Amino acid sequence: MSQFSLFGEGTKKLINIREAANWASKYLNRNITVSNISYLLQYGRIEKYGSNGNPLINIEELKEYYVSYDKEQQWKKKLGKDLNWHLSFVEYKESERTKHVHRLHPYKGKFIPQLVEYFLDSHTDKLKHNIYFSKGDIVLDPFCGSGTTLVQSNELGIHAVGIDISVFNTMISNVKVDKHNIPVIREAIQKISLKLENFQKIKNNLAFEEQLLAELAKFNYKYFPSPEYKKKISRFEINEKEYSKEKEKDFLRIYKDLVKKYKIKVKQDKNGSFLDKWFLSPVREEIDFLFNELNNIDNVELKRILVIILSRTVRSCRATTHADLSTLKEPITTTYYCKKHGKICKPIFSIKGWWERYTVDTLNRLMLFDRLRTETYQICLTGDSRTIDIWGEMKKKKPKFAELLQRQKIKGIFSSPPYVGLIDYHEQHAYSYEIFGFDRKDNLEIGPLSNGQGKEARDSYVKGIAESLKNCKKYLQKDYEIFLVANDKFNLYPDIAQLADMKIVNRFKRPVLNRVEKDRSNAYSEIIFHLKEV
Repeated sequence: MSQFSLFGEGTKKLINIREAANWASKYLNRNITVSNISYLLQYGRIEKYGSNGNPLINIEELKEYYVSYDKEQQWKKKLGKDLNWHLSFVEYKESERTKHVHRLHPYKGKFIPQLVEYFLDSHTDKLKHNIYFSKGDIVLDPFCGSGTTLVQSNELGIHAVGIDISVFNTMISNVKVDKHNIPVIREAIQKISLKLENFQKIKNNLAFEEQLLAELAKFNYKYFPSPEYKKKISRFEINEKEYSKEKEKDFLRIYKDLVKKYKIKVKQDKNGSFLDKWFLSPVREEIDFLFNELNNIDNVELKRILVIILSRTVRSCRATTHADLSTLKEPITTTYYCKKHGKICKPIFSIKGWWERYTVDTLNRLMLFDRLRTETYQICLTGDSRTIDIWGEMKKKKPKFAELLQRQKIKGIFSSPPYVGLIDYHEQHAYSYEIFGFDRKDNLEIGPLSNGQGKEARDSYVKGIAESLKNCKKYLQKDYEIFLVANDKFNLYPDIAQLADMKIVNRFKRPVLNRVEKDRSNAYSEIIFHLKEV
């Protein structure tokens, strides 16, 4: 007897949505929710049977859908049979990949915490036979970024040292792993939020945006009803490009009338800096207001937390389309047709909503991590991993940890070095460097986007990574373990290992399923290189 209640409609085997979600979860060996199944029905990925009040699904059609989207087989055909699908971590939901403090602030190029867990935790996976790190060991991340290795080391009972050339990256990492006084943070947030609310009362922005949202709701309900509008596009009943352009112009007249009515100054007077160019005038005024409030705080630890929240808020309020959040193109100063959402959308006119959302989210994430944290040392040092004196810097920051480092030495490295010619690591947070006046050290980045990917850039990259490894090796135990996560499309890591007097003893090729770039649907992999002493 089947565990599902099957309904007959001809020869079809029909089940309800909840049963379909249960079946799919077992079939795919990961959590499939009722919402996931409802999405497939809503957008016509699978046929709906039964009535609207009791929709039913053909289990065979559902199975065919998942078979046709079997990424593992498709990706192995494109990337090779040596692809380690086990390291895709496809079974983890988005909330698990960005758990607790890992999402305190956006950061391009970070790996997911489950990857760190796999190599650092001897109990993480039954299929892993080798044990590289144990509780009480010390791990080093010489390209610390936003601190993923540090956070997971804490959770696993492993001490960790991070190094990053970026002052802002160091701050993100340390805010994540530091202990915080939650009541003090909450009280400070409440006071600042109240001051922001009072500041806004003397402006027309809120009344303007409230009416703008009301007009948008009416307009989108009439001309872009969901899901009917997207269904008509998929059936070629509507030419999306022509229709959206026409309706975009129609609403633009409403928008301009509201701007005139409420006397809203949309653009800033200057266009020279990042803050001048990428934020509407009302938003810039609120950013400056909150900055001044934070600047008056004497408690350094409290100020760092609030800086991270404000930076995260500012990033979400840039004057860009929803489709271009990660690749800024041109500032948006009017309403526009949003292809991502299939309706008319607007730029941001106030940071208040995002500030409130991120203050609550930050407190929740800090409290979640507090329940998991262990009594171990973690710190990120600002410096160049090619030349930094780890022991000397640690004596200044954490003397007790420095003693442990000298006595025990570092067991190994787990890091994701910068990819050659892919990201300018300072520029991705340009807004924060401008707001808070942090020193930029772009010239010390290894393999920045601005240098390109030519032979000279590749040679410089090889030299830079090798020098970092050689410098860090002075602080490692003799039988060290080094794991470097890289997309080595130029085959540079054999040369890097040779220059660093190391050898590559293993390669783990993993699929990267959750990318923020627009081509995330394309098959893409990265290698985890395992290096040891020659």
